[in-house]
Amino acid sequence: MAIQQKLQAKLAQKLILTPSLQQAIKLLPMSTLELADLLTQEVVENPLLEEVPTEELAAVEQTPQEKEGGEDKTDSWDDADYEYFFGDYLDDGYRPRAPQEVKELPPIENTLSTSSSLTDHLEWQLSLQTTDETIREIGEAIVGNLDDDGYLVASVDEIASMGPFPAEKVDAALRLIQSFDPIGVAARDLQECLTLQIKHLHLDGTPTDRIVNEHLRLLHNHQMPELARRLGLTIEELKSHVEIIQHLDPKPGSRFNRQPSQYVIPDVYIIKVEDQYVAVLNEDGLPQLRISPTYRRLLDKGAAENTDETRAYVKDKFRSALWLIKSVEQRQRTIHKVATSICTFQRDFLDHGIEHLRPLVLRDVANDIGMHESTVSRVVTNKYMHTPQGVFEMKYFFHSGISSSYGDAVSSVTIKNRIKKIIEGEDHKKPLSDSKIVSILQREGLRLARRTIAKYREELKIPTSNQRKVLF
Repeated sequence: MAIQQKLQAKLAQKLILTPSLQQAIKLLPMSTLELADLLTQEVVENPLLEEVPTEELAAVEQTPQEKEGGEDKTDSWDDADYEYFFGDYLDDGYRPRAPQEVKELPPIENTLSTSSSLTDHLEWQLSLQTTDETIREIGEAIVGNLDDDGYLVASVDEIASMGPFPAEKVDAALRLIQSFDPIGVAARDLQECLTLQIKHLHLDGTPTDRIVNEHLRLLHNHQMPELARRLGLTIEELKSHVEIIQHLDPKPGSRFNRQPSQYVIPDVYIIKVEDQYVAVLNEDGLPQLRISPTYRRLLDKGAAENTDETRAYVKDKFRSALWLIKSVEQRQRTIHKVATSICTFQRDFLDHGIEHLRPLVLRDVANDIGMHESTVSRVVTNKYMHTPQGVFEMKYFFHSGISSSYGDAVSSVTIKNRIKKIIEGEDHKKPLSDSKIVSILQREGLRLARRTIAKYREELKIPTSNQRKVLF
């Protein structure tokens, strides 16, 4: 069979992402802080970009071209691409900055402080408790292999091989570390952790000690009658020993490794004006950019001192700057549209709270604002809304729903909140099973399967009814 080369004309359609479209897509999922960093970096790299001075922001906002005297000086080379892509977003109704009269912001308290870590706390004690260099070196290796809860995650053999260190020295160093504050640190499992604390309380050999070392599983499963039988105690006598164990700390290192508070700066504020909710973008700290008039004049072909090379360079930077400015405007416009749509769908939530949160999917908002679901998905990523009910991630408002017997769909978040309240109000000595919770919700018009209740309960990190049972 002969191989031949042929020329063939073919008509096909394909989607090509222009640089401006790629940039717009890149900006959508960014948080306000990430966008501010990007704009600051672009101002440094592109001489045609400059930040609008603060004193000029109070004046009537104009487009970059209008600030140069009201004439449209945009060259013909950029008209087609920009107007084609941004045409749907350049409606006159959009105002990129929040109204100047809006001053209400959520209070943020500065509570930054430094605290000693578990490692620092243990190494400080180690430096005071021994002068043996080998013991100190082994102790530092042990401290370096503790997890956030204070448990030793390396075996004694692994610690010994680090030196190598003599096995007896490793054992001595481990016993020394286990005597430090907090008591129970450097244990290898829960049983050893609790045993160290019991020894510190001088309760060796007591029923409390036996429960931890011999019958911990019975205690975990709340099998109190069987536990009392094996210890030869009455339920009333067993009560005091169980209470001692309940007051022990299963995670002694956790109080030294608390996560610092993470403060959220909302991207959108929802403000009630008369009887309507209005979405206002938070642009505090976001640089307002414009094209530098000085560099823009270098494109003037009538200036003799401007060479073709200079104009080509400025033209390229001008294109990049204009793409960035319009991409930011499009991003802000899209966020505003999505936030406004969410307000429309979740009006009852804004008025009355989480019990009235309605089911909502990306498709609903996408159809409402005339955009694609993927665009809405990018918009709600890393964005937060400050509402009359509190600060929520924009993704929070999108949940599946379950039909009720009254014909209305109920959000899964609302159902989880109801399950949580039902369990909070139960008799702790007779906790409700998942089947009984199903019956309660059915009487309220919500028909769910027991496995759905179990799934929601696990997502709420609520233990089973047997583990919630309190006998004393």
